[in-house]
Formats: sequence, C-alpha cells, structure tokens
Amino acid sequence: MRDSVELDSVDWRILEELQNDASIANRTLAERVGLAPSSCLQRVRKLRESGVITGIHASVSPAALGLGLEAVVSINVRPHTREVVNSFQRFILTQPETLNLLHVSGQADFLLHVAVTDSGHLQTFLVDTLASRSEVRYFTSSVVLDEARSRALTRSRK
Repeated sequence: MRDSVELDSVDWRILEELQNDASIANRTLAERVGLAPSSCLQRVRKLRESGVITGIHASVSPAALGLGLEAVVSINVRPHTREVVNSFQRFILTQPETLNLLHVSGQADFLLHVAVTDSGHLQTFLVDTLASRSEVRYFTSSVVLDEARSRALTRSRK
C-alpha cells in the first residue's frame, strides 16, 4: 500500500475544483485558488506525479445514450479464490453494460453497476451474461430510481 501524501489547504482547493470540473483552464483554476498560473500548474503536476490525481474523466449520461435503466447487482462467486476473482473481474469489465465493479466485503462479493436500455435488456444481461458464468453462485439486482450527485473528495474535518 502506498504512503499517503501530505497536502496543504491549497492542494485541497485545487483537488476540489478539478473534481467539480476537470476541464477548467489553468488560469481560471489559479485565480480560484489564489496562485499564479505557473505555480498552479506546478502543483497540479506534483499531484499527478505523486498519484493523488489518477486521471481526468468526462461524466457521461447513460440516459442520453439510450441507456435509460441503471441497476446495481450484488453478486456472490464460488470458490472465492484470487484466480476466480481476477477472472470474473476481467470478464465483467469487458461487458458494455458495466459502469463500475466493486469487490467488497460483507454479504456480497461484488457490487456491479450497469446501464441498460430497458428491463428486457437487464433481464438478458442477468440471465445470459451473468447467470451463465459457472463461478456465479447467487445474485440480486436493484433498479436505480435516482442518483444523488456525488460530492468531491475534500479535506477531512477532524
């Protein structure tokens, strides 16, 4: 496991701004956090090099692409070995319906977030793609009714 990186309040402000809009121009970012553009750019580079910033992503609306139904699927696999877990993860991540896959502790082994066109598509995915896998022992699905916007990771307030 990697050691945590020490960040000051300006680094945290930079991270918050970038999490809310990663396409922000460096000059605008610098103004918002109170730095010269060159200093701001240097700090962003340092955050990338230290592994704090791991990528820049666009948020895409599944519904705008015709994928109007989202679901979360709790999945149990057996045997729960490293080989089975890795193989299952590789397979699921190749499926076009997959938005996110989490390997978790608790009752389920995995939580899978999928986007599909409709309930028929969900049924086909669950029956033909998921249930057909020999390592899948049990799963339940829950349709997403609403999604609250996730909040940017900010400095903890201890």
